[in-house]
Amino acid sequence: MGVKTSGEFFDKVLPERFDPSKAKGFDATAQMNITGSKGGEWAITIKNGKLEIKKGRISNPSMIVTMADSDFLDLINGKISGEGAFMSGKLKFEGNLSVALKILQSGLL
Repeated sequence: MGVKTSGEFFDKVLPERFDPSKAKGFDATAQMNITGSKGGEWAITIKNGKLEIKKGRISNPSMIVTMADSDFLDLINGKISGEGAFMSGKLKFEGNLSVALKILQSGLL
């Protein structure tokens, strides 16, 4: 039984999955834009090893990720990889790649 909506992921799963030990020494922001009926917009901030998630948009994020809700659910439920989603055009990314990799390592996906 996997995650059924992007909201469920950002509200329940991500806070549990986040690993503050892997977020030491860097601060970043991510704008997650998930399109479709099970989507939405979330702003993620990692600062001082702490995670903050808010519904909506932020200005000047370190990275922006845009995905369709069905593709995002496939990604977080392990049906497709991040690399595969990116290479196939299902995951659109803007921003600093090294920051994105650190954010991902801290548990985002």
